[in-house]
Amino acid sequence: MAKHVTIDDLKGQIGQEIGVSKWFEISQGTIDAFADITLDHQFIHIDPVKAKQTPFGGTIAHGFLTVSMFSAFAIDALPEIAGRAMGVNYGFDKLRMVSPVRSGARVRGRFTLKALESKNPKQHQLTYGVTVEVDGSDKPAVVADWVTLTYLA
Repeated sequence: MAKHVTIDDLKGQIGQEIGVSKWFEISQGTIDAFADITLDHQFIHIDPVKAKQTPFGGTIAHGFLTVSMFSAFAIDALPEIAGRAMGVNYGFDKLRMVSPVRSGARVRGRFTLKALESKNPKQHQLTYGVTVEVDGSDKPAVVADWVTLTYLA
């Protein structure tokens, strides 16, 4: 897909994959920082010794950390919308954390444009089907329908 697209271009892409991000590593440092910011210090995320005794065999990323990567995935993978002044998160119609992301794993986002609703000529609601893939795994980490609002200048 072109680097810059119009809203009308996107309307023709509904139901199609429109972007796949690069791989991002989820390091233990990132997991620890997320634990500190969110005050979620459950051992499964931050204590490699105790976490090794679990079925995961080591520490795993917080599910919300994986979801928080959506913006980075989108910036990397999605085409720029011509005339866009800003975009905001609007929420999720569906969100499932299907499998854990182990410390040190690489993840990426795969985007399908599921819907595009024009609220008015300057405001558009886009729904993306997002799958977070884990390098080397057949099972995704997260599947979601992510709703965003795009405002044109």
